[in-house]
Amino acid sequence: MHLVCSSCFSTNNVPENKSYLEGKCGKCQSILYAAKPVELTDSNFYKYIERNDLPVVVDFWASWCGPCKVMAPVFSQVAKQSPGLLFAKVNTEVAQQVSANATIRSIPTMIMFKQGKEINRVSGALGEAQLKQWILQSMA
Repeated sequence: MHLVCSSCFSTNNVPENKSYLEGKCGKCQSILYAAKPVELTDSNFYKYIERNDLPVVVDFWASWCGPCKVMAPVFSQVAKQSPGLLFAKVNTEVAQQVSANATIRSIPTMIMFKQGKEINRVSGALGEAQLKQWILQSMA
């Protein structure tokens, strides 16, 4: 299984007989799997979503957005409870190219990616139960 380090963004190969939950990056020695959202930018977004074998749920947000602020703790809480997924955040004010390429029209918008391909998206702030339900539907 391939996992991209959330610290140095190098791609790591985790052997099938090892747990990715306990793996360390071969380059920087950071823990590979962080049960919290990773901040992505224009420079590391594609590497992170394309080279990870686990699905990546990305929250596109902005600092001025009230619903985004409401959504942030919910997104972080669900990330802690979802060991089979990776979670990331993209500040649309900073990562403008990625946001344009993803055709973000409203925020917050959550998109699930699997090996770089968009699986599903939803816009608007969601509660914890709603976000979990959307994730389950997206993986079905």
